[in-house]
This record gives sequence, C-alpha cells and structure tokens, in this order.
Amino acid sequence: MSNPAKSIRIGTMVSATKGDAARRIGQIADMGFESFEPFFWQTTNGQDLAELGKRCREAIGDRDITISTLGMFGNPLEETDIDLQTLQGWKDCIDNAHHFGATCVAGFTGRIRNRPLTDSLPRYRKIWRELAARAADKGVKIAFENCAMDGNWATGDWNIAHNPDAWELIFNETPDEHIGLEWEPCHQMVYLIDPLPQIRKWASKIFHVHGKDATIRWDVIREHGIFGKEKFVFMRTPGFGDSNWTDIISELRLAGWSGSIDIEGWHDPVYRDALEMTGQVHALNYLKTCRGGDFVVHPV
Repeated sequence: MSNPAKSIRIGTMVSATKGDAARRIGQIADMGFESFEPFFWQTTNGQDLAELGKRCREAIGDRDITISTLGMFGNPLEETDIDLQTLQGWKDCIDNAHHFGATCVAGFTGRIRNRPLTDSLPRYRKIWRELAARAADKGVKIAFENCAMDGNWATGDWNIAHNPDAWELIFNETPDEHIGLEWEPCHQMVYLIDPLPQIRKWASKIFHVHGKDATIRWDVIREHGIFGKEKFVFMRTPGFGDSNWTDIISELRLAGWSGSIDIEGWHDPVYRDALEMTGQVHALNYLKTCRGGDFVVHPV
C-alpha cells in the first residue's frame, strides 16, 4: 500500500541551464528528496530536452522520486535576443515535459519593462493564449511563480503575477483551467501579505509549490519602516523563517491539493554557499515533519 502522506512530496530545485541537471540529480538523489524541479534561467542553451529528460530519469533510476514540474524563468514578453530565447524555452519545455515525466511548466509571465503592470496585459494575452493552446495540446499545465523580482505595480522587469490583484487580471485574460500558480509563502510575506488565507481562496489555481520562507523583522519596520536603509525582511529556507508549514500543508490538504513542494534555496542569508545543502537538508526534514506520515500506520 502506498503512503498517502506522499500525495504531497518534498523535493528541491536543480539548475538545468548549464547542462548538468542529470549529474546533480544523481549526486543528491539519496539524500531523501522525493521530487526534483529542473529549471532553466532565461535559456535552455540549445540543449536537447528530450535527451536531458531521459538522462534525468536515468539518474533517478528506480528510486521513488518524481519530476512533476520544469522551470523556465525569464521574460518571454519582450523581444531582445535573450527574451526570445526564453519564449522558445517555454515552447521547448512544454513540448518535452513528458520526457521528464513532468505535467507542469512554471516560471514568470514576463513583463513590458519599466511600465505599469497593466501595460503588459495586451502582450501577455497574445503570448500566453498561444502558449496555453500549445500546453493544452500536450496535456501540460502552466504555473506562474508569485515573485515580483523587485518589481511592483508601477514598474518592473520580469513578472506581473506577483499579487492577487494581478492574478485576477491575468486569469481573466487567460481563463484556461490549466493556467495557474507556482505559489510560495515567501513572496507574499516579503510584501506583508498573509499567505494562509490565499491558500483557501486560490488553492484551485495552485499547481506547484516552492519551499521558500521569509523572516519579517518587525522591530526594523517599527523603527525604520519598509523603505529605510535597514533590511526589513529576509528570504529563508523553510525551517528558518516565520511560516508555520504545518498550517500551510494542512490548508493545502483541506483544499484537496496534491503535488510537490520543491525547495528553492540560494536565498537564505545564513544557510548559503558552503552551508547551502546543510540548510536544504534541514528544510527537507522539517517539511517532512510538517507533512507527517513518514511512517507506516497499520489499520486496526
């Protein structure tokens, strides 16, 4: 009998941009991760994604590990050379997701740079309606990460899907059932939004979850505000931030959600560089504890 706790898996992200995703998966596959999200930054660098998917699955072997989601992060709405590479990367990831065993491709919506968020909607509609049709044909879901990349409503460089008001706008432009969110609490806490009520409202649109947290320094806010010289919030690896992941996972379960929570590292101000995997393994074990079920209960 399969463990019902693993309807929610705990895994991590693996960089695929430079061609060593399969090798990296092989290195860390025995650490206890239950899923991986191979991801590309702006370009796939011309890699044969069918072959890469095959090698990633071979690196996993017969371990009980899945790849549910590929990441393609960049700005597919603009038209410089690197932006066009990002757009092509989205197409290639959608077309080749099945070679990884993935059913979802996630990343940023893109944005018309340095313009108000609403100015991006016509271009968003054009690009993402085309990609949505492509994804539907392949049986693939599209998930937008809720990351502002230091942008806001007035200006930005990368992504418009960073707060609930924007979600209302973009989902009206692309009402497809297979377009949703790659959600994490961190990016909402950075803007002082309570993440838990979001799950209750938006669970049906959450297709993938990133394991990333935040620490809000309320003493700094009270003394310096949020626009002063002192940093008022830190992005954290789960287990070191303010979120109660038992509550987050409970809310996801209450909403009937299943899927992977893949840890997004490389942001923690303490557990980074030489301590990166120390932090990630701690997060892995912490999230498994919050999820529960890492033992077999025999019915009586």
